[in-house]
Amino acid sequence: MSGRRELPAKLYYRIGEVAGIVGVETHVLRYWESEFRSIRPQKSAKGQRVYSRRDVETLLKVKDLLYAHRFTIAGARRKLREGGIEPPGDDDPSVEEARKMRAALLDIREEIDSILRSFDEPHAPTAKT
Repeated sequence: MSGRRELPAKLYYRIGEVAGIVGVETHVLRYWESEFRSIRPQKSAKGQRVYSRRDVETLLKVKDLLYAHRFTIAGARRKLREGGIEPPGDDDPSVEEARKMRAALLDIREEIDSILRSFDEPHAPTAKT
């Protein structure tokens, strides 16, 4: 991010401050919140959005990806996931793969439990020949 300026040393930032720092309108920030799961500002006692330093840094990355590098929203989301910033969403193929793997592992566990229970069941003695 070229020309990036230092963030004011604060714990939380209001939406107007963040809009000024990032260089976009407040409605853009609210839209990005709906598109990027990693951007989740807290709400103040008065119901106003308050952004953490990490939120602001993520918003700066989002702006850089969208405006400077011309990524689509989906492309920026994918890039942030690769960087470990954006958590996987339901549209992420790895999430579906993880669901399938979990189901398969649960089936295997059930089979193992069944086998182990069969060892606990009393068996009729076998006849010696």
